[in-house]
Amino acid sequence: MNERGVAPARSAGRAVLAEAAWPEPGDGPPPPLPGFVHSDFNPLVAAVAERCLTRAYGQRPAPDGARTAVVLVSADGDRASAAHVRATVADGGRPGPLFFFQSVPNSVLGYVAARWGLGGPVVCLAPTGDPRRDGYAEVDLLLYDGDADAALLVLIAHAPDDGGAGDPDRGRAVAVLLGGGDTP
Repeated sequence: MNERGVAPARSAGRAVLAEAAWPEPGDGPPPPLPGFVHSDFNPLVAAVAERCLTRAYGQRPAPDGARTAVVLVSADGDRASAAHVRATVADGGRPGPLFFFQSVPNSVLGYVAARWGLGGPVVCLAPTGDPRRDGYAEVDLLLYDGDADAALLVLIAHAPDDGGAGDPDRGRAVAVLLGGGDTP
């Protein structure tokens, strides 16, 4: 039983339908994402999700996306944008309006879901333990409870803002599309 009083599905209950990472050999920084500024956190999430979903479906929209959840696991979120907003306010300035939009990780997940026609729940987690284990536990819960038939799990480790946007060593992400297994 988890903290919600529900026994999650066993690991054998889910199948890996596709997986991707960013960066992979030959990758530079993730491509810019319209409507998102300053940081590569949101472009990194979108790029790895796009790569994973393309491997699974080939092209948009996902033919069976109506009940596909999207789960983002990040220990720190978009630290570069948060630091920029903090510094701007501390200096008496006003952050641009896009920072309010992109400060919520659900905004990039909504972007991915809309592009791919994913209509399941959207969940963002700050892991308390192992990020992959926590993400898989959330996916298991969504599948077990019947909230989704599949889930796109995005795990992102984002380095501090120490080298400027576009440094390919700053962030790493993995996306895994899960589903199709036997659930109790």
